[in-house]
Amino acid sequence: MKKKILVISGGFSKEREISIQTGIQVARELKKNGYIVKVCEPDNEIYKIVEKFKPNKIFNALHGQFGEDGYFQTILENIGIPYTHSGVEASAKAMDKEVSKKLFIKNKILTPKYIKFDFDRPCSKLQNQIENSFGFPVVIKPIAEGSSVDVFICNKVNFKKKIKLLENYKKILIEEFIPGREIQAAILGKKKLGAIELKPKRKFYDYQAKYDSKAKTEHIIPVNISKKDLNILMNISLRAHNLLGCRGVTRSDFKFFNNKFYLLEINTQPGMTKLSLVPEICAHKGISFIKLIELLLNDASTNK
Repeated sequence: MKKKILVISGGFSKEREISIQTGIQVARELKKNGYIVKVCEPDNEIYKIVEKFKPNKIFNALHGQFGEDGYFQTILENIGIPYTHSGVEASAKAMDKEVSKKLFIKNKILTPKYIKFDFDRPCSKLQNQIENSFGFPVVIKPIAEGSSVDVFICNKVNFKKKIKLLENYKKILIEEFIPGREIQAAILGKKKLGAIELKPKRKFYDYQAKYDSKAKTEHIIPVNISKKDLNILMNISLRAHNLLGCRGVTRSDFKFFNNKFYLLEINTQPGMTKLSLVPEICAHKGISFIKLIELLLNDASTNK
């Protein structure tokens, strides 16, 4: 009997369009390989859809807030049908960049120094605090967004102008800027899938560099580092994956500078679009797109 898979995509976050693309491509690949597939939004109709469609498993193709931060995972646990990717707690920890960074620091995983800033506080002394902590340039980012949404590199001159763009978030992270190479590594379950280096034509690997083919970001695989360094990189990625209690696939984003790997963040639901990195890393390892999807479905569960 053909398995029924419910693909949930879209949602309400700033990454909605990327999620829709992930959903389309996952659904297309599943249908090509004989699965019965339905795609739906994570709205109030989901319980009715589940009851009527009766899926064997749910593929969570959501990205960003609500879909990737533990909130929707709570709904999926309530539905009680095995679903892909990480569970409630791991998703919440990974999405909250301050929580995950504290875990990295506690477990001696190198990560950029940071300051958490609350917009309820006056920012008159903030520049001095930055100067005394790690200096400019800095990276400013929301505490809980993905895909480099609203991430900016700032110098002393444009800092006040850029930080005003994030006022709606109320709380943000201000990180020391680490120069060097952009390298990302993927883990699937307990398996070290591999790594890829990115050379963006833009200042850094931001939202446009990730998802706009016109940005012409160069993807380099295999990464030109020693076997020893690659082993170190993959071991850090697996440690971070396990520390947060992740399931399925994760992608960890690094900067490689002065022969050290700085872990920037871990993504519990990396994209599955034509420009996405995890499918590319898998392809290099001889894992086809449908095989990757099936591995994620095989790992699907509840109570995680």
